[in-house]
Amino acid sequence: MAWGLLFPTIFSVSLVVLLPLLAIFWVSFKPIGLEDLRPPESVVREQLRGRPAADGDAATLRYRIRNSSQKEPITGVTITDRLPEGLAIMSVDARCDLDGLALFCDLGDFAPGQRENIEIEVTVSQAFLDADPDLDDTPAIVTGKGKNILTNAEFTLENFARIFDGDEFWAVLYATMFYTIVGTVGALVVGLFAALLLNKEFRGKGLVRGLYLFPYVAPVIAVAFSWVTLFDPFSGSVNALLVQMGVVESPINFFGQRPQALVMVTVFEIWRYFPLSFLFILARMQSIDTDMYEAADMDGASPFQKFWYLSLPMLLGILSVLFLLRFIWTFNKFDDIFLLTGGSAGTRTLTVNVYEQAFAVSNIGAGAAVAVVIFGFLLAFSIFFFKYMSREEGL
Repeated sequence: MAWGLLFPTIFSVSLVVLLPLLAIFWVSFKPIGLEDLRPPESVVREQLRGRPAADGDAATLRYRIRNSSQKEPITGVTITDRLPEGLAIMSVDARCDLDGLALFCDLGDFAPGQRENIEIEVTVSQAFLDADPDLDDTPAIVTGKGKNILTNAEFTLENFARIFDGDEFWAVLYATMFYTIVGTVGALVVGLFAALLLNKEFRGKGLVRGLYLFPYVAPVIAVAFSWVTLFDPFSGSVNALLVQMGVVESPINFFGQRPQALVMVTVFEIWRYFPLSFLFILARMQSIDTDMYEAADMDGASPFQKFWYLSLPMLLGILSVLFLLRFIWTFNKFDDIFLLTGGSAGTRTLTVNVYEQAFAVSNIGAGAAVAVVIFGFLLAFSIFFFKYMSREEGL
């Protein structure tokens, strides 16, 4: 009964989680561009040309047909339509048959991107002009079959071969691992030091805690713009200060050249997300029994010894959980890097590469393949973490 009651929730969550994941895996094995997301189809546009204004005026009924796909052909294209009342047919395209007002055209096969025009010469009557019919009221029906690359059963490793080919992938992977590992460890270390500073009672503690939380709660677009402005090589305050102090001879393009750009986005990651680690670590530190520290004071333990032998063992559990979460979140981080550098100057990580492949060059398949690679890395890391690291920490 319990499983029966839980089944709707489990089923809904599974659909939300699994369907997008399965779709990404499916697309990653297909050479799909942005234009392939819509299946190939025959598109027809009908219009009356000539602007007839009086009884007996000549006009041309034109059908413009095209293949919407630039890659796949469409076979067996036909058009079926019923012409409006009050038209006298003068001539009909050789590919069409007219039975009264019923029109049927067999256009055969359309190559990718092919366009065709069908023109029917007519004269209008006064009854047609009085009725002023709308051609869209009786739209032409166009048929045809095209291979949908998105749903067929043909698969290829072309996308994975493309992303693993050459040195570009390894440069992207290096930037990702540097950004993730240094950013994660840095956020934990800075958060730990901040928690140690605020683990004592002093006047203004609440204000300092609020200031510590500012980087995390501030809108990312605002703080990213502030950092770019401060470190701008031409008008930034940091460069002006460094030059005036004689630290550097000329301004440094912090976000526009290697390796400074990768270091700066990593420092931004540490600065922006250390408050999360700080909150969890501080909460854990304040739950530690103070009797141990009193006994250590009586035994003459130094502050470093109390931290190393008392505090740190108590914090290993929360530190390991934070490392797991921050590693996954940082590995998947996109908006910070994109706002700061756009992925240039050696800061293109795997997530930025997904965006560039899928939208910048309109290669949805390659973008999905990079996403699958990201999933593989995170899955391997999670398995390793829970099999080895969490066991050591008793999680």
